[in-house]
Order: sequence, then structure tokens, then C-alpha cells
Amino acid sequence: QVQLVESGGGLVQPGGSLRLSCVVSGTIFSSYHMGWFRQAPGKQREWVAGITAGGFANYADSVKGRFTISRDNAKNTVYLEINSLKPEDAAVYYCNARRVYSRWSDISGYWGQGTQVTVSS
Repeated sequence: QVQLVESGGGLVQPGGSLRLSCVVSGTIFSSYHMGWFRQAPGKQREWVAGITAGGFANYADSVKGRFTISRDNAKNTVYLEINSLKPEDAAVYYCNARRVYSRWSDISGYWGQGTQVTVSS
């Protein structure tokens, strides 16, 4: 069974940084397109960043230039480096894995349980 486990969330001041990790097990990680989504209270889950099985990255406009997604196939892990955190970045961040690429904003594939990112002074 495919499992995704996120970690790295926490409480950070505005302007701070975090590095989220997502470890994938139960499948051939290198064959999956990986993404990060986030969901704030009362809002829909939104796509943040994605990286294809071939290593091509893309970002939502709201995080472009501040977030960096990367993957290490040897460790079955995808990362999200978050810099210059803003209050509006506060959310539960979810790792996503999908075998077939279509559109990043689509809600599909496998999901982790999420890791909480809190931005507060």
C-alpha cells in the first residue's frame, strides 16, 4: 500500500523558513509525480508546487520565488523548502503522489496526513 508521511512543519515567525519532507513507501517512488498542497481552515485544498518523475518543477503564483520543491529518488523523499514565510502561508501542508500527470490542481492520487505550518509573531 502506498504511504506518504510528511514532516518538518512547525511554528515560524513571518520571514522565516522551513523545510518540509515527505517520505514515500509501498511503490516505485521514481515513477511518480510528486506535489505539495496546502489547506487553511475554511478553505479548499490548493496546489502549491509539483515536480514530475523527470524532475521538472512548477509552482503556484502565490509561492513562486519563495518555495522550492525537490526530490531525492534514492531516499524516496520529496522536499519543500519554504522561505520568506507570510501569514497567509499558514496551513496544513499535504504531500501528493500520482502515477499519471494531467493537471496539478486536480485532486487525485495518494495523500499523506499533512504537517502543520503556523506563521505567527
